[in-house]
Amino acid sequence: MPESDRARRRAPAVVLGAVVVLLLAAGAAASSAAGPGAVAVAAAPQVRLVPADGATDVAPLAPISVEATGGALTDVALVAEDGTPVPGTLSPDGRTWTASTALAFGTTYRFAGSAIGEGGSVPVTGGFSVVDPSRLLRASTSIGDGAVVGIAAPIDIRFSGLVAEADRAAVERLLSVRTSVPVMGSWAWLPDTARTSRIHWRPAEYWPPGTKVHVEARLYGLDLGDTEFGAADLTSEFSIGRSQIVRADVKRHRMVVIRDGKEVSNVPASYGLESDPRRVTRGGIHVVMGKSRTELMTNRAYNYENVPMHWAVRISNNGEFIHANPASGYAQGRQNVTHGCVNLSTANARAYFNSVLYGDPVEVTGSHIQLSAADGDFYDWTIPWDEWRAMSALHGSENQLARMDGEASIQLPR
Repeated sequence: MPESDRARRRAPAVVLGAVVVLLLAAGAAASSAAGPGAVAVAAAPQVRLVPADGATDVAPLAPISVEATGGALTDVALVAEDGTPVPGTLSPDGRTWTASTALAFGTTYRFAGSAIGEGGSVPVTGGFSVVDPSRLLRASTSIGDGAVVGIAAPIDIRFSGLVAEADRAAVERLLSVRTSVPVMGSWAWLPDTARTSRIHWRPAEYWPPGTKVHVEARLYGLDLGDTEFGAADLTSEFSIGRSQIVRADVKRHRMVVIRDGKEVSNVPASYGLESDPRRVTRGGIHVVMGKSRTELMTNRAYNYENVPMHWAVRISNNGEFIHANPASGYAQGRQNVTHGCVNLSTANARAYFNSVLYGDPVEVTGSHIQLSAADGDFYDWTIPWDEWRAMSALHGSENQLARMDGEASIQLPR
């Protein structure tokens, strides 16, 4: 038989053998997919981004994370458009990466990295943009770092705009006061001015001398609605100085200074004319707000303007000062003739001026008109303690009160 005929006779057997092999392979694959003891083919890892790729107007405090299913994350990064990396933490099992800092307003960020598993590797990719607010709420305080203040100094935080009633509890939860010794105190919202809101923290009683105080307002990124956000965090560290209390007796025409429990000065004074309600020195606990060697005083209703008065210590925002006034020397210790200020001799006013601290209390007694909100910012001590606590946006809820740093301050190391 010719060789070509023998080849043709063998060919079907070779083809048939190939088909059998393919069928066996297919059977093995099917068995692998569904049969007992089969080996499964691993799927590629899946990656979930929070926020999702392409998200816009993300809040700067929103949770930011990368989650891997079916694998572990490696070399994960979140980078701002200017190349600044965002710090983050990888979970012990390698499956979750979480950003550990707030994001910047109006900034675009992109993810990078990989998720690797038995089924291979997939890239971590995607990006989002952070909201660019139309308004930012800023906070400020009159007590700066390193200041030494008097025992009646309230912690005042003033906002650059109005804080809606509905947002006050959220704002207050972000405020804290820590002290080196236990101090009982509370926040209270004072009446708004035309354009700003303000909140004060004061102790139930005067500060213990020597107390160290740390104030923190973690306001950055706080979402206040209508694309308004908190602009920045605020901190202040200060200490309480010696105890100095002024006892100003309107009826006795005297001013007594008590320092660390001892009387160090008892001088004649003249107070506001009692027959004119506009000139009466207001009663109650005033707080020293500042001082100036020369203060230009104006009261057009009484026909004087830019009159220089020396050794002037401001005790309210209604124009009340303790200052030198030689012109009223005849009345000091005898009668009240001033326009509301406490007049002393030049020597006595200078001595008091040199001893005073911001936040010292001035306790005015014997007046028939009391200090009130109409007289400016620092009338805090005229408000009874229970009423003061009720002015907190968190008052009345046990859970909220328990979270208030202001209810009982956190203690710092001594």
